[in-house]
Amino acid sequence: MLIRIIPEKCTGCKLCLRPCPYRGVEIIDGLAVLNERCTYCGACVSACKVGAIEVVAQQPVSADLEKYRGVWVVAEHDDGVLKGGSIELLGEGRRLADELQVPLEGVVLGEGVQALAQEMIHFGADKVHLAEHPVLARYRTGPYADIICGLINQKSPEIVLVSATPQGRDLAPRVAARLGAGLTADCTVLEIDQEQRLLVQTRPAFGGDLMATILCPNARPQMATVRPNVMKKPQRDPSRQGEIEAVPVSLDHRGVATKIVEVIRQEEQGEVSLLDAKIVVSGGRGLGKAENFSLIRELAQVLGAAVGASRSTVDAGWIPAYHQVGQTGKTVQPKLYIACGISGAVQHLAGMSASETIVAINKDPHAPIFDVATYGVVGDLFQIVPALTAKLREMLSSA
Repeated sequence: MLIRIIPEKCTGCKLCLRPCPYRGVEIIDGLAVLNERCTYCGACVSACKVGAIEVVAQQPVSADLEKYRGVWVVAEHDDGVLKGGSIELLGEGRRLADELQVPLEGVVLGEGVQALAQEMIHFGADKVHLAEHPVLARYRTGPYADIICGLINQKSPEIVLVSATPQGRDLAPRVAARLGAGLTADCTVLEIDQEQRLLVQTRPAFGGDLMATILCPNARPQMATVRPNVMKKPQRDPSRQGEIEAVPVSLDHRGVATKIVEVIRQEEQGEVSLLDAKIVVSGGRGLGKAENFSLIRELAQVLGAAVGASRSTVDAGWIPAYHQVGQTGKTVQPKLYIACGISGAVQHLAGMSASETIVAINKDPHAPIFDVATYGVVGDLFQIVPALTAKLREMLSSA
């Protein structure tokens, strides 16, 4: 985008200086002026209270596409650890970059996260752009979007990939809107059209009843969010070398509209995270009522598994939403998925069908879940699940 300052309106209040991460605005003779460090990230526009800074125009769709090169992955991390979805994107980004014969670059923002930049290299990145500052310690939309927009304007990547987590779904649209870029959300397949040099983005549509293929031929970068656990993680190579480029940023917490007061974890203490679990035990409408989820929890506890749920049980208020597996919930890819009393609606199958082994327990022999199950048990879950739990507990205690 292009930005201009209207001298007649500017009061020299300096509010525009605070949010700019690149020190691209300064006050000269009592007026705000954009200097050579300005990346047109747009941080100053919303900061101005008198309307003296405005967006003149987005980049034209016929922009010089040849100047855009490279595949970028925007990393997400928590408590000093790269999220699994970001690791998956590094593997997918590596494949796309190799097809296009361009470098794969990462972007990581935070405080004290240089080790994560090195991790991105171990997982396939050739270069990582590292921005560190106390204001970036935890994700906040404003400063993260400002810095990433500025970097993209400076470096001109042709593809930018973001994990379709709550954070990614908040960040990617903000960045795409500022840049005038195309964005496809919740992709499950990414390919390269070599003839047109386009990212072919595939995602479920109409409740998962069909798959839509989307192209972005006229604007750059081509942006996509990708659901976690739909792509394979690459092997970590600790011997792999790459470049870490520090991004100098200047931030003032007074220029950030939001403040993080407390971080509350959704998962109950001691519960296994759905996204990281090797085994998932899920319950559906067949449980009959909320209290019967105790059967699912007992089996999960014996197996050291995470507890999952179908959308209908979440909608009924039987279990918190963070347990939901499916198209509008979480996508899981465990080694073992046990579905208890789940009929197998297409929306649920979209979130778990990539599991290595699927065991379905349902009294309806025609339930769609059996079409994707590795092993199917037709019967009453209220008899089968307790018996299975007891047998497993006996086997494990004697092992």
